[in-house]
Amino acid sequence: MQRRTSFSFKRSGRVLAAGLALLAAGASQAAEEKFVYLTNWFAQAEHGGFYQAVATGLYKKHGLDVTIKMGGPQVNGVQLLAAGQADCIMGSSQLQMTQARSNGVPIVTVAALFQKDPQALIGHEDVKSFEDMKGKTILIASTAQQGYWPWLKTKYGFTDAQTRPYTFSIQPFLADKNTVQQGYITSETYALQKAGAKANAFLMADVGYPSYATTVSCMDSTVAKRSKAVQAFVQASIEGWKSYLADPAPGNALIKKDNPQMTDDQLAFSVAKLKEYGLVTGGDAAKNGIGTMTEARVKEGYDFLVANKLIDPAKVRVEQTVNLQFLKGVKVLP
Repeated sequence: MQRRTSFSFKRSGRVLAAGLALLAAGASQAAEEKFVYLTNWFAQAEHGGFYQAVATGLYKKHGLDVTIKMGGPQVNGVQLLAAGQADCIMGSSQLQMTQARSNGVPIVTVAALFQKDPQALIGHEDVKSFEDMKGKTILIASTAQQGYWPWLKTKYGFTDAQTRPYTFSIQPFLADKNTVQQGYITSETYALQKAGAKANAFLMADVGYPSYATTVSCMDSTVAKRSKAVQAFVQASIEGWKSYLADPAPGNALIKKDNPQMTDDQLAFSVAKLKEYGLVTGGDAAKNGIGTMTEARVKEGYDFLVANKLIDPAKVRVEQTVNLQFLKGVKVLP
């Protein structure tokens, strides 16, 4: 009888242990809070750190179940964010997010993964500097009129009469030696190289363009109500970028899954440019950590927008455009 009781007790213990294990697994799953991040374009190396954080389990480590949604030419990230279709979005530039706030969307930037905006102007081989672009036709997207173009006009004396629409094709550039075009230093330069064009690219950030890029920007309500999730996303994303630059293979596999048109050559080229130009690790990131932002530089960008009447200072104050508290406890050095 005693032996039978002992056996039943042990069996009950095993059942209880198994039940507790299942409960623990369920609790672990429940602890992974769902979080949606919308990028600014089709999946590419410029998004690598975020994909890396998914691929290597960094988001899960910090308690998040993250879904990355691709943007694209017909995707308005700010509208989708305001409609609740994402928790945070990737701003192509921090200045763009400031303008959205001035236009009535309560959006705030909590981190910027690129210290330098990757936007460049690309000329043919005779163009050796921005100054050499005077008098040439410059192909820019309509959005540039609300961003870097006023800055270039002030700095280099360019005129609106020089501009023509950029159609996100390199063919007009290839067909006209007197043409300059916009492009990411990490992307369009690759397409031109593959086409055999002899071209020189010039990064606006290297001559003082103040905007941060590749932001984590969220609605005020999300920051207020889900501050722990936002903090976890910022931390894991920054760790993801450090990991991606060290070994991009895991992130690249997910990028190619989301964007089957992406090639290994393009990815390798873009990662090399990210490193060469210090887009992620240069500037203040070298000493303060990846993703860092400073009040002084945020104000410089804000003042540029005000001076060029691109925002109304009566509608948005500089301190409303960013929330730097999520970076205070994070210092992931390159």
